[in-house]
Amino acid sequence: MGRPAERMFDNEGLGLVEPRFVRGAATVAVLGVALLAAISDPGPPGDVALAAAAAAVFVGWVWWPVLPTPVLAVLVLGPVVLAARSGQLEQALFLASLLALLVAWLEPSTPRAAVVGVLALLSPAAVWLLLPPRESFGVWSWVLGITFPWLLGRLVRRQLELITRLEAVRGDLAAQVVTEERRRIARDVHDLVGHGLAAVLLQITSARHVLRRDLGAADEALAAAETAGRRSMAELRTTMALLRSDGDAPGSAGTPSPGLGGLAGLVDAARADGLRVTFRADGDLTHVDDGVALAVHRILQESLANAHRHAPRAATTVAVAVDGDAITLAVTSTGPVHPRADDDRPRYGLVGMRERAEVVGGELQAGPDPQGWHVRGRFPVTGPS
Repeated sequence: MGRPAERMFDNEGLGLVEPRFVRGAATVAVLGVALLAAISDPGPPGDVALAAAAAAVFVGWVWWPVLPTPVLAVLVLGPVVLAARSGQLEQALFLASLLALLVAWLEPSTPRAAVVGVLALLSPAAVWLLLPPRESFGVWSWVLGITFPWLLGRLVRRQLELITRLEAVRGDLAAQVVTEERRRIARDVHDLVGHGLAAVLLQITSARHVLRRDLGAADEALAAAETAGRRSMAELRTTMALLRSDGDAPGSAGTPSPGLGGLAGLVDAARADGLRVTFRADGDLTHVDDGVALAVHRILQESLANAHRHAPRAATTVAVAVDGDAITLAVTSTGPVHPRADDDRPRYGLVGMRERAEVVGGELQAGPDPQGWHVRGRFPVTGPS
């Protein structure tokens, strides 16, 4: 793990800018300032050497950032102030501006960046105090020339940090969408494949039990298994068509999605499988949002499958009603309910029903009551707001 100064040239500090490009540009700028100062207003060799030493330390830090930025500021600004104290090599103070800009941009610690900014601002004042008498020097111009780059560098860093955080949030949201899509597919597969196989296996088991003594009953059971299998395959094709519709809304693909129009068919299929079930629908079911209709369809499908599995000798009633801006679903099994021996397994069906209700902005309750078992749901007609 690198030291703090070594991490200043990472993606968090530079954002979308390539670190090698930043190092190259900073090196060219530092060497250009030092050369400009030596050519435009040359001073004694000792002062030129001080300015060159400050530039060398600066460039060395750019490529090998092992020094803390306050230490770097002292090693750069000290020679610059001494080099410009005679009134010559004044342009060497541009190194202070570059230092303020680069450190304000790259330094993740605000206190350290502020310390470097203050030291850079004090360098023109120190030069002014060390100047010979009657030597002109624009101290306030240099103060502004250092303050503005420092503020600009800090602002750029804040913007790049915000971009980085937004990218991270967008990645998290994309992962959340993928997870929710997987859960949706899992619910559909559970509803279709699980229910279809359960119905087929039930009929095949019945056929196997009566095969030797009642061929007619065995034939009826196998025919029922075939019907259940074909029905499940048709619903599976419909769901796969929806999943392949590139994000179209339910019902917008070529194959219509299961909705409220298929509720009576679900009840008829459950009745054909041997479940005693009655169905009642009240209100206008044609103006319900497609997503809500699909959720109600799947919830009723799961409820009837559970009733057939756990309460086959109970009397089940299904009531669907649209009243104003809400649609209600009630499935009640009155009679003996027999949970299976493996009932401690995860209740994926109940979890899936609740998730479907939450997705469309509704609420669902499912559980035992004194008469047997109930499922009650309430959903907005227009879908989630």
